[in-house]
Amino acid sequence: MTNHTKEADIVNTDRNSVWHHLTQHKPLEEADPLVIVAGKGMRVTDARGNEYLDATSGGLWTVNVGYGRERIADAVREQLVEMCYFSNTAGSVPGALFAEKLLEKMPGLGRVYLSSSGSEANEKAYKMVRQLAHINGDGSKHKIIFRDRDYHGTTIAALSSTGQFERKNQYGPFVPGFSEFSHCCCYRCPFGKEYGDCNIECARDLETAILREGPESVGAVVLEPITAGGGVIEPVPEYFPIIQEICRKYEVLLHLDEVVCGLGRTGKWFGYQHFGVQPDMVTMAKGVASGYAAISCTVTTDAIFQQFKADPAERMRYFRDVSTFAGCTSGPVAGLETICIIEEEGLLDNVVRMGDHLMDRLLELKEQHSMIGDVRGKGLFAGLELVADRQSKHPAEESYAIKIVGPCLSQGVMIGRTNRSFREFNNTLCLSPALIAGRRDIDDIVDAIDCALTANPL
Repeated sequence: MTNHTKEADIVNTDRNSVWHHLTQHKPLEEADPLVIVAGKGMRVTDARGNEYLDATSGGLWTVNVGYGRERIADAVREQLVEMCYFSNTAGSVPGALFAEKLLEKMPGLGRVYLSSSGSEANEKAYKMVRQLAHINGDGSKHKIIFRDRDYHGTTIAALSSTGQFERKNQYGPFVPGFSEFSHCCCYRCPFGKEYGDCNIECARDLETAILREGPESVGAVVLEPITAGGGVIEPVPEYFPIIQEICRKYEVLLHLDEVVCGLGRTGKWFGYQHFGVQPDMVTMAKGVASGYAAISCTVTTDAIFQQFKADPAERMRYFRDVSTFAGCTSGPVAGLETICIIEEEGLLDNVVRMGDHLMDRLLELKEQHSMIGDVRGKGLFAGLELVADRQSKHPAEESYAIKIVGPCLSQGVMIGRTNRSFREFNNTLCLSPALIAGRRDIDDIVDAIDCALTANPL
């Protein structure tokens, strides 16, 4: 069989057999699926032999240290031959070493609970909050406040805590006990204020939400440090100290969802470390193992962990939860190697340098193209909000964002966008290149967007 025949065969097999994520499948004759067959560094190759510079880290902010890392693959293989799996009711060598290494990067936190995906990690955190409500009271303090525009996962409880209408539409009824407060996007301030002439109402709205629900009923608030798929929204510096103060006032646990920001994307190990805040719980997945194995973590303070410890006679006072594939040793091994690579190659410093260059280039782009309303982000994590009119800030249609993504792909550059998440704000182009990106990579990404915007004026 020739390579050409193999390529055609795999595309046909995919078309006829696979139900893709986030895809409205067209009639078979209309479009071939994109089938990625190889990757090295920042670049991937499809089944037709086309090469692309990937500015999305695998499409979902995941391949943080780049493709083709033999070191990670070799370490995973060696571990799987030695010991592939045992239920996480027992320990493992890589599990212990990874947890210890991870906690070194998270001062103030003390325990790592493993699972398989970001949605699952958040579900574990929600279960901990609910069980603590029973351990320490009558179960009343179980509610969780979430933020408009944030995303926390695809499972029903995680989706119940997500502030994105189109992702939730048609999946109700949702789990009770979740309540929303305002987003923190200054460009589209929900209170009609301007930063510098406001009282950070977006943060203080958390107190309004807690009082609305009743402080005796609220156990936690869950937030992305920087909103990711909801439009790449970084809060102002005053935001998280206010959030922390409100949480402490009402004895509400602060849960930060680092599934996207975690492990270096913003130039620190975790996004929250930019904002002078000490969380009670942190969840992570995606870039933890750079996509080389499935792993997620729910990390808590030792104070939370201690509340689940008791005399053995108290049969119900332990975290009665299990995650089957938390026992697979490939995840901790890949996670440990990922951390070591970031350390040894100085990738956090690279993210800061290349992130500054990316932001400079994007701000130049904004000056050249009136359809860019706002540029946001930190490190190698950026968003360009597209508008039909800069004066009114009227958002561009999602179809226009698609018109920009397509030409970039034709130029050999993959970029992302907000995808069917909101009624009208699916208008942000999203960039998340791997932490290994160089100046030439950044320039090629921005140049492709420049060409696409020039060729498709509003």
